[in-house]
Amino acid sequence: MASQESERRRLCGPAEIERALARAGDFASDSDPRSDLAIQMIFCLDESRDAAVARVVDRAGSMGIAIRSVSAREMLRLAPPGGETQILALVGPALGTSLEAVMQQPGVVWLLVECVYPSNAGVVIRSAEVSGAAGVVIASDFDRVERRDCLRYAMRVDRFFPVHFEDAGRSIALARAAGRTIVAVEDVGKHAPWQIDLRGPLMIAVGGEEGGIPDALLAQADQVVRVPMHGFLPSYNLQSAMAVVMGERLRQGHGQGHAQADGQA
Repeated sequence: MASQESERRRLCGPAEIERALARAGDFASDSDPRSDLAIQMIFCLDESRDAAVARVVDRAGSMGIAIRSVSAREMLRLAPPGGETQILALVGPALGTSLEAVMQQPGVVWLLVECVYPSNAGVVIRSAEVSGAAGVVIASDFDRVERRDCLRYAMRVDRFFPVHFEDAGRSIALARAAGRTIVAVEDVGKHAPWQIDLRGPLMIAVGGEEGGIPDALLAQADQVVRVPMHGFLPSYNLQSAMAVVMGERLRQGHGQGHAQADGQA
């Protein structure tokens, strides 16, 4: 059963993946009767000669599921702890859906506003995926090359995780329409992250390296949190501030989701 934080999960080994393929990708449960969860991508060890693995790859390919060959090192990084395997499937909502659809999914949506450096945006994207977020929105004036660089620095998690490049104002409006609470992370906040409720459907906005979150957008937030600072420098880098808030959200109620979700269909 999927955790409340994320509907994405991993299936390890040919037997488990083959059983899932036989069920035509239906991963709904009694408590979560969704029917749009399916195997979105399969990673196969590029040096595998296992007949069972080859059989799964052939069947998945015939069903139109994306197959990617990866090195042993990348497979080790993708697999859950102790889950050494030659083949791994990623289960979750279909990619390529609209931002409106992302807003309807469980988990937090992160909004990065006016980031200047693609490398920093890439770290934010990767961190959002690791935490089990529903998706991330990059509201920055990146050109095509800079967007490509963002995804490269994010280790191409966009292959299996929703990343949208969208206007901040429209993103906040869509979050509101979906019933999400808007939380901004900025140095004018009155409360530390652990002093407010970070559970439930949220959009959490973090500002870029130079100007932070513009006042017009900050005024739309339901809550503004400030990560405490006691040094001479005026701010943390955005990845550090994001990590503090992300960890506190997980601590408040979703810290066990990863262990519950992995390896269960």
